[in-house]
Amino acid sequence: MSDQAGPGDAYPDADRAAVEDDPPPSARVSLSRDRIVAAALDFIDANGLPGLTMRRLGEQLGVEAMALYRYVPSKEDLLDAVVERLVADVHDDEVVLDSPRDGWQDFLQRLAHGVRRMALAHPKAFPLVASRPAEAPWLRPPLRSLQVVETFLSGLVEEGFTDEAAIQGYRAYTSFLLGHLLLEVAVHGADVGPLDVLDDQTGDPGVSDYPTVSRLRSSLSEDHSAVEFEEALEALLDRMTVARNEHLGD
Repeated sequence: MSDQAGPGDAYPDADRAAVEDDPPPSARVSLSRDRIVAAALDFIDANGLPGLTMRRLGEQLGVEAMALYRYVPSKEDLLDAVVERLVADVHDDEVVLDSPRDGWQDFLQRLAHGVRRMALAHPKAFPLVASRPAEAPWLRPPLRSLQVVETFLSGLVEEGFTDEAAIQGYRAYTSFLLGHLLLEVAVHGADVGPLDVLDDQTGDPGVSDYPTVSRLRSSLSEDHSAVEFEEALEALLDRMTVARNEHLGD
């Protein structure tokens, strides 16, 4: 499949004017959680994550900061809501499928392009997807949504993958996406320095609603980072060897 950049290539302008220069919204438009979250994402796109405060967001919306807390109890809740919105963009991408139609490779290619479009549409916000577990902290970025991971795993199982192979595929796939996209968004102004990581959450985040994720939860929570790094490096070297031999044969 060709690289489907599409709308994701419309990168936010790093030199866009500060929000204080933008005209205030109409006073006739009432506040809502969705409107506040959308404004927060717009702010991050234009100014970056470090500058986001409830006061500045209130100024962008033409209200006092205290008015926001009726809809978003804290900045932490606001940032989680931004992550949920970004992940929802992937789920709603018209190219991303709910299940394989033309094989698992096509299925995963479509999902990868959907995640990439989201990341490139919001490069300064994308590091939040890497650092803030919106649902279950043991799910790996950038596929933080239980719904997206359920679709991923069940799709592979439907295509003949064993549970172990599906989990290994999930780990390799997320490692590839996260590493590649963090490097890519950094080029477009994202702050990928020390990330704003929440403490590990406890309890059941509604996993029982997602049967495949629930069944594989214990295995999903295992840490294989060191092994994955070595395997990814070996695979990269193998590809480089093939490319080198091809050029030597020209």
